[in-house]
Amino acid sequence: MILLDYRDKRPLYEQMAEKLERLIVNGGLEPLTRMPSVRSLAVELSVNPNTVQRAYAQLEQDGYLYTVSGRGSFVTAREEWQENRQNRIWQEWRAATAQAREAGIPAERLIAGIRQIYGEDGQ
Repeated sequence: MILLDYRDKRPLYEQMAEKLERLIVNGGLEPLTRMPSVRSLAVELSVNPNTVQRAYAQLEQDGYLYTVSGRGSFVTAREEWQENRQNRIWQEWRAATAQAREAGIPAERLIAGIRQIYGEDGQ
C-alpha cells in the first residue's frame, strides 16, 4: 500500500500523507471508506503511531479525511476533497501569477504556457 523512503529528506509523515493523498485521488481508497487505525498502520509500516497521526491530521486539514469520534478516520466524499484541492491550486496559481508579473513575464507568455500544458483545445 505505502512504501516510505528512509533516505528521503522529508519527514515520514509528509511522505505518508503524500502517498495516501495519491491513493485517494487515484481511486485506490474509495470515498467514505474507513482508514486503517493509527496503531495498525503504524505497525504495518514500522513507524511511530505519532507519525501516522500527524499524516492523518494533515490529510484531514487538506480535506481528504474526516474523523468520527470513537469510530476512526474516513475518506471524504470525492466532491468535497476535489473542491478543497481546486481551491488550494487556485490560491497557488494566483500567487505564482503575481510573482510572474513582478518578474516581468508577460500575460501572453503565461497563457501560451497554459495552452501548451492543456493542449490547444484547452481540455
